Amino acid sequence: MKRFLPYVHYLKRVALPFTAGIFLGFLNGVMSGFGFPVMIHFVTSKILVGDRSLVAPETLFLYCAMIPAVFLIRGASAFFNTLLMTYSGTRVLEAVRMDVFRKIQKLELSFFSRHKMGDLLMRITGDTVHLQEVLTVLANDAVRKPVTLLSAVGALIYLSFKNKEVVFILFCLASVPVCVLTIRKIGKRLLHRTRQSRRLAGSLTNMLTENLLAPKEVRAFCLQTFQVQKFLSLIQRGITLQMKTVRYSSFLSPVIEIISSIGISLTLFVAFQKGLGLEVFIPLVSALYFSYNPIKSLGIIHNKFKRGQASLERLEEVLNAPITVRDPETPISVKRLRGDVRFERVSFAYTDVPALKEVAFSVKAGTTVALVGASGAGKTTIANLLLRFYDVNSGRIILDGIDNKAMRKADLRRNIAFVPQDPFLFNDTIYNNIRYGNLEATEEHIYAAARNAYADDFIRQTPKGYHTYVGERGGAVSGGQKQRLAIARAFLRDAPILILDEATSALDAKSESVIQRAIEKLVQDRTVFIIAHRFSTIRLADRILVLHKGRLAAEGTHTDLYAHCDIYKKLYNTQKFD
Repeated sequence: MKRFLPYVHYLKRVALPFTAGIFLGFLNGVMSGFGFPVMIHFVTSKILVGDRSLVAPETLFLYCAMIPAVFLIRGASAFFNTLLMTYSGTRVLEAVRMDVFRKIQKLELSFFSRHKMGDLLMRITGDTVHLQEVLTVLANDAVRKPVTLLSAVGALIYLSFKNKEVVFILFCLASVPVCVLTIRKIGKRLLHRTRQSRRLAGSLTNMLTENLLAPKEVRAFCLQTFQVQKFLSLIQRGITLQMKTVRYSSFLSPVIEIISSIGISLTLFVAFQKGLGLEVFIPLVSALYFSYNPIKSLGIIHNKFKRGQASLERLEEVLNAPITVRDPETPISVKRLRGDVRFERVSFAYTDVPALKEVAFSVKAGTTVALVGASGAGKTTIANLLLRFYDVNSGRIILDGIDNKAMRKADLRRNIAFVPQDPFLFNDTIYNNIRYGNLEATEEHIYAAARNAYADDFIRQTPKGYHTYVGERGGAVSGGQKQRLAIARAFLRDAPILILDEATSALDAKSESVIQRAIEKLVQDRTVFIIAHRFSTIRLADRILVLHKGRLAAEGTHTDLYAHCDIYKKLYNTQKFD
């Protein structure tokens, strides 16, 4: 239980309903463990034993009324306990999921390269449910069941004092340590199997997510049968693990029930030997039942705690993941930058292989620079570092004389607009997808951005205009239309620094022509970095930076580089800026 204590703070927001639910669970436990056996003892000893003619009508009514009264209290407390704990559980689940989701928003890109999307989805949707179950439902049972057990033991002690002949029954409780050892042993095995099951569930969700995100690729390469077999293999492994988990979790109840039956049989044997009547035997059996039943329930709770622990470990990989790209403790206040950019001997590596090696260059505000080089030369890395998706390993990146580490990430990124080669559109309206460029923009600004991106005409031809949904990943619009919407976002952002990751490399001639006109408008009066894959975009550049194996090989104009840089000349001649 102490493994979950750091997360008890989630219960603060539901302190009143949770406390009330715990109290009602306590009341239910007392009425079950103590009230029920004692009620049976009073009813049987006062009404069914002895001369019934001596029982007054009002006494008969009183003792008969005890039966529905006990059941009423037990039933009402159980009902409201369930209601309040369910409410508390849903609020806790909301808080846990929001904390995990908030943390994911703060994590840098390197985290997502190490974790699969489907596995992260399973942690947010599945593992959070297990943590919520531990913090509320199981925490409730962890109070109610021990109370029931102690109340039942109290009832046995009370009955033994009432009748010295039944003291022997207390020795039947000596089997409790045997039950506890069994619970602990099974719990360790269950934890191991549950860890495996949660990891496999993440892999299964990831495989399903990938399949749903790539329907074209699956069909184009005839991968349907392969995908089905792969999915079947994961499901079969899951069934195997699930059966092992069920085997351990289901083994516990029969074992405790067998131990309980031995205790009850022993009670029956001794009761016969001592000549005890039903008025003594029935309350004893009831108290014994309410003693062993909580032990069985506690075993189930222990197993679920182990399952919750496996989920908690997976959630902690997210919640405790280090944030390496942090805002400074005392950031420099930055509003709108001019756009001067300087790389000072910048080196960086994603893994052990350097991606950039002491790259140094300066770009004045309002200059357009093209980054060219073969695949893996470091073009995209420069964009990633400029946006501070990663921090440099050595060197500095200076904007308007300020180290980019000295300003807030939000302030830095508000000054940069980014148009990727394959822009992502959210499953939302066209209007909102443009608005994401600047959430504070007015309606007129959004329409103006669309017109500047030459997107207004095609938008108004869609069924609902700006309120048309683009579908998942923008599936309802063409590639050229997606690019124009991404450019509209950049117009709306109106940032002094612009990064273009070759927005025309995968388009037909007509779409490329339209988007080129939009880009020519977009780059005006901005510091622009063009990650060039095709020669057609380079004509917009004032300077060209040639990257080769992570180093800045050369820089200059097209004429100078073609005459003096063999790397550039070869790239230009093959038209292969990728």
